[in-house]
Amino acid sequence: MCSMRSPRPIRVGLLADEPVRLAGLTSIFEECAKEGQAPLFPIIGTMEELLTIPALDYLVVDLNSSSSGLDTLEAIRRARPALRQIVIGPEGSDELAMKAIMAGARAYLDMSASPQTVRQAIDAVTSGSIWAPRRLLSKLIDRLLTTPDSSLTNANPHLTDRERQVLELLLKAHSNREIASQLGIEERTVKAHVSRLLRKAGVENRVELSMRASSGSMVTGDWVIERRRSERQSPPPPPPPLSNS
Repeated sequence: MCSMRSPRPIRVGLLADEPVRLAGLTSIFEECAKEGQAPLFPIIGTMEELLTIPALDYLVVDLNSSSSGLDTLEAIRRARPALRQIVIGPEGSDELAMKAIMAGARAYLDMSASPQTVRQAIDAVTSGSIWAPRRLLSKLIDRLLTTPDSSLTNANPHLTDRERQVLELLLKAHSNREIASQLGIEERTVKAHVSRLLRKAGVENRVELSMRASSGSMVTGDWVIERRRSERQSPPPPPPPLSNS
């Protein structure tokens, strides 16, 4: 029996058209949460039913069994902008993965991901991070930088020295844990800095923050130039199994 001293359960909606796929997703929630983890409580329903549940903050969407594909993600984003989506899609489709994130997904996994990996992705999203291969996030940022956006020309916010350090490590695709280790601070302090950076930049997630920072002067221009030069000269590091940014 699971411990009753676990943190308050997190309600996670499950959206899949095929019963077999839905059964597979439901198995993610059968294991007890580890110490310190909040237990996950699955809620199954149609998109219309799930969107009417106010207490639902997270939604796992299986694109492999959905006939609507990316249209589903866009519809969810329009109806519930604050609802964080974890998308499971075809393997090896970077283009689809990038479109899914641009459509509002906070995590993208392929259908071969194990239940443990899906759980890790959900934990990353519930902590405010984005979960995707680092090579994919790098491609996404480069693509967004080529798209004109008047919001990127707005005055850049003032950053403290510590916020600037956190931002520069974040742009190097380091996780909160890695940033905390390098700066000698606690992981929760890193999360607080990231939250303030999001507010100051007027964006909702790390991808948008990276786009804003890389195209403006939230970080020094020389640093951005050096970062992009090094990315061209050396291959990206192999990510851990679908590591979060």
